Amino acid sequence: MPNSKKRAAEDPAPAKKTKKRKSKHAVEDENLDAELGLNTLFAKMDSQLLADYHVQKLARFGTDLSPVELSDLALSGISRPSYKSASIKDTTSWQKTRSLENLPSFLEEFAEHPESLSRAQKKNGMPHTIVVAGAGLRAADLTRALRKFSGKDSLVAKLFAKHMKVEEQVTLLKNKKIGVGVGTPARLMELIDNGSLSLDKLQRLVVDASHIDQKKRGVMDMKDTVMPLARFLARKEFKDRYGDEKKPLDLLFY
Repeated sequence: MPNSKKRAAEDPAPAKKTKKRKSKHAVEDENLDAELGLNTLFAKMDSQLLADYHVQKLARFGTDLSPVELSDLALSGISRPSYKSASIKDTTSWQKTRSLENLPSFLEEFAEHPESLSRAQKKNGMPHTIVVAGAGLRAADLTRALRKFSGKDSLVAKLFAKHMKVEEQVTLLKNKKIGVGVGTPARLMELIDNGSLSLDKLQRLVVDASHIDQKKRGVMDMKDTVMPLARFLARKEFKDRYGDEKKPLDLLFY
């Protein structure tokens, strides 16, 4: 007995394997399709889940903001006293892959009159649809994907900073009829603020949410893209119209 006790003291028990803790902010790998460059989670989330997800990202990346400022940037998924209705449109009924080539059919699915996507207002610089991307190169890809809606009297306009001066875009908006505008938040806000981009007949905002880059990051995964996007979507011109029965504005996450 004494010898066995001695051996037990000399041979300590094997160390327990510690399980690597997963960051609470990590995206489940099962939702990331690296081959297609997609985060499939967005296709599964209804309006309320998207609103909650948006709030979580604001809490993560908006640490320099006060609770009131964060609240001002939040979007609603269900009807609340401060909103006429839900900010975000539920698109979970759409079952196709949220890839570039399927974006036109996604817009057609949720447009009341799909044929109107190829038309523009009589007044220049007044789009019915704005698609928001996290970066200029991605916005360029989206513009090409939507060219089926572009014609002589209804352009799909590039409204991002990559290789394009704001003055050139001001001239374009002043002289051309625009059906769809594709851009990045900062440039879109600059064009709205200088009066070049009219929101008077805007019917829908589309966020390019599902796309991920080679590092498996999307527009909602980086502070440099999340915060400008949040400020853009929370503009008063938009928030006042989300769910408004008289002049509705649809917010769709693709």
